[in-house]
Order: sequence, then C-alpha cells, then structure tokens
Amino acid sequence: MKSYLERLHAELESALGDASGEALLKAPFGKWSSAQILEHLYLTYKGTNKGIAKCLTDGRPLATKASMKHHVGKLVVIGLGHMPRGAKAPERSTPRGVLGEEVRGAILAEMEKMTAGLEECERRFGVRTKIMDHPILGPLTAKEWRKFHWVHGRHHLRQIRERVGM
Repeated sequence: MKSYLERLHAELESALGDASGEALLKAPFGKWSSAQILEHLYLTYKGTNKGIAKCLTDGRPLATKASMKHHVGKLVVIGLGHMPRGAKAPERSTPRGVLGEEVRGAILAEMEKMTAGLEECERRFGVRTKIMDHPILGPLTAKEWRKFHWVHGRHHLRQIRERVGM
C-alpha cells in the first residue's frame, strides 16, 4: 500500500494533468487560482521541511505540549480526515505570486525531501515521538504529519480539479 505522501504525489500529478499555465490562473471571483493553491501547498511543504531540518540539526524533537484546541483540531483533521472549509491559511503559507509553472516543478522536490526527512525523524526519535508543532494542530508525530499533508492536499486538489476544468 502506498504511503500518504506517495498517494498525494500521484493525486497531484493526476489533478494537474497537462493543465496549461493559463488554466492554472483561472479562479472563481475572490478565490485562489490553481497556481496560488499550488504555491500554498508548496509553502506548507517547505515550512514542514524547515522544521524537520531544525529537528535533525538540533538532534531533538521540537514539539511542545498540546492544548485542548490542538487535540480537537487534530481529532477532526488527523482522526476523521476532514479539512474544515473556510479556515484562513497562516501568513507563512499564503501565496505570494510565484508562477504556477515554477511551483509545479518545485513542489514535487519538496514532497520528496519531506518524505525523506520524516523517515529520518522516525529513525532518530522513534515513531511515536511528536517531532514538531503544526501552527494550528499542535505537536505531531511524523505519521501524523504525513496524514495532515494528505488530508490538506486532497482538500486543495479538489479545488484545483474544479478550477482547471473551468
């Protein structure tokens, strides 16, 4: 069975298909285009990779204690596999205007880097260890990070499919 990130990779390629740069710019009024969604996903992967690198460089997990809000959010997203609609993206993952084709090439490399980094964290710190905090869900294990990115990615890939088909 494929891992969450392998499935996400395949879903991403399927959703994008051979969409043109022009198709990636289409969006309903007031909503992100497919290019902006891709950039958002890219920024989340890049942010996760930055945290992973810090854990590995420091030689220790960076997770803090979870709050009740973290537990509830984690139950919904990780436990139930549901990404609530309408949540505002954290500032660091808000699109800044990078070209869709540029992000399209870079996003897969970030996913591969994340896969390797999460595997290394599990090897060094153990599979049950919370390695670092998600800005909304709090401390997560490597497995939970994979599931988060799967749930989050599927949520946005549905949007990309809708926009590319516009």
